Amino acid sequence: MIRLRTALTTVLCVLALSPITLSRQAQQKASVAKPQTQGAKTSVSEGEKRFRTNCGRCHNAPEAISPREARAVLRQMRVRAMLSAEDEKLILQYLAP
Repeated sequence: MIRLRTALTTVLCVLALSPITLSRQAQQKASVAKPQTQGAKTSVSEGEKRFRTNCGRCHNAPEAISPREARAVLRQMRVRAMLSAEDEKLILQYLAP
């Protein structure tokens, strides 16, 4: 019984940590590939930075998401990730410009 519990714990840890590595690699590729306009660079860069800091540990940035979906997700995750109102605003601008 103890061996089974240990094996399951190990498998769950490996599965839980693998998206973190993949998300970091995807974020590095995305940050190199995304050209930014000069005017929106400040808010997008800050929103992307806060997304990586608060959300990137568990999630990849979606390719395309509607503003309505982004707001709904941020409302649900705000409490779990302990996001400030400013974080929420900047991340929303990054996800759904």
